[in-house]
Amino acid sequence: MALGPATLKPVGRDERRWSLAFGLAVAVVTTLPYVWAFFRQGDAWRFSGFVFGVEDGNSYLAKMLEGSFGAWLFRTPYTTMPQSGILAFIPYLLLGKLASGAALHEQLVVLYHAARFVAIPWATWATYDFASRFLAQVGWRRWATILSTLGGGLGWIAVVLGRGAILGSLPLEFYSPESFGFLAYLGLPHLVAGRALLLSSLGWYLDAVDAARSGWWAGGGLLVLGLFQPLAVASAWVVMGVHVALLALTGRSNGPAAARGALRAAAMAYLLSSPVVIYFGWLSYADPFVRAWNAQNIITSPHPIHYVLAYGLMAAVAVAGVLRTRLDSRLLLLGGWLLALPFLAYAPVNLQRRLPDGIWAAVVVLAAWGLAALHPRTSRIVGYAVAAASLPSCLILLAGSLGTANRPELPAFVPSETAQAFEELSSLATPDDAVMASFDTGNLLPAWAPVRVPIGHGPESVGFAQARADVETFYASDTPASVREDLLHRYGIRFVVYGPSERMLGSWDIAALPGLSPLVDLPDVRIYAVPGGAP
Repeated sequence: MALGPATLKPVGRDERRWSLAFGLAVAVVTTLPYVWAFFRQGDAWRFSGFVFGVEDGNSYLAKMLEGSFGAWLFRTPYTTMPQSGILAFIPYLLLGKLASGAALHEQLVVLYHAARFVAIPWATWATYDFASRFLAQVGWRRWATILSTLGGGLGWIAVVLGRGAILGSLPLEFYSPESFGFLAYLGLPHLVAGRALLLSSLGWYLDAVDAARSGWWAGGGLLVLGLFQPLAVASAWVVMGVHVALLALTGRSNGPAAARGALRAAAMAYLLSSPVVIYFGWLSYADPFVRAWNAQNIITSPHPIHYVLAYGLMAAVAVAGVLRTRLDSRLLLLGGWLLALPFLAYAPVNLQRRLPDGIWAAVVVLAAWGLAALHPRTSRIVGYAVAAASLPSCLILLAGSLGTANRPELPAFVPSETAQAFEELSSLATPDDAVMASFDTGNLLPAWAPVRVPIGHGPESVGFAQARADVETFYASDTPASVREDLLHRYGIRFVVYGPSERMLGSWDIAALPGLSPLVDLPDVRIYAVPGGAP
């Protein structure tokens, strides 16, 4: 079986309606934990806005808060290092500009999840549209869309058996949104939008190859993708490059002529999206902050056995079915993407685990292609079995999120007194004022007030190890006053927080530090103004 463009029916109106309705259903279901968490707030606790990945979630709200206070360029609030600002996290800066006035934190949380809610149907449509370029039957298109969105690998078996950590790591579906889909749909709007743009761009690239056109649309899509997930642009480049190479090597579909057409389309896509790659490549060398950030932003891939657990079942089904078909130029894109997995996942870069972004959709569509080649009865039975083995991961993640939403406690919830202190500081501080605080407080504070902290986010806090040691020294009980004063001066501190997290680092009379004056005075949280720094 070989499904070329002539044998594939365009997506009909009913199919578009189904994909959007499915996306809307996913958006509603994945929003339930957040709605429930809002209802679980009370006098003692305020909801942070996140039921997993709270540390990163706070950093996204901090970026939105920057936008609400007028920023157009990104400057992380998680370091006191001077920054010139870069074109990054633009969607979050723009979202923040829709928020102002009272209840600012709540506005940011609602906008964040509204963006996620809108992005999900977009992504499910893009996934369905991508699958339609390979699969003729509506049933298999839907199967591929459902499992690309909700499916996972076999790592859930280890979790159910109480052996969540395998060779030092959780299964990929439980912590790597790039490796699968559902975790991103559950809480990361920029990754959901990025997935939509990635799959659409690769689909437009295939259309250009089939029609012997330049890849204008593909290049434009990848350029916009760079605003959401710049590294995914490099991943798309690799996928297109491998596809061109396989066309040339296999000699299929008119051999050299097909390879030349694909190269022309890929070259245009590369050219139009190259400003993203060039810009971030230049920043990596020219911007001191980006250099420091990259040096400590290390996201490595786990042991290869995790990728076997993640993709092994789908890949086996795909290979079993594909061996019964004749090679097709489009099939080579999916197969090439899968062949590139080891090189993407273990590339010699700090962010290697993020490079296989979107590959789960390729594996699932390839499996659907393979299943469609089997006897109809066999393909249905195997298709249901594979779906049953793939869906438990998302059910576990959803159940865990609902459980977190039902328990008001750190880190998903913030003590009401702490939130009140942050809001009072926000009304008194000038944007970009530096605040001395522990790591835990430092992660939360920039999501509530437009201030900077020495530490608060692993990758974004420049010189993290030294800054953390300095913060711990400042709050240690036996640190001389002269050392504390030197640290305040070195980091340009205007305010000092002393709350539960800070007391865990040292118990001492902070009011005795010369010159400090109380600014926020609550039973458990106090904030002091440093001499010369009071608003």
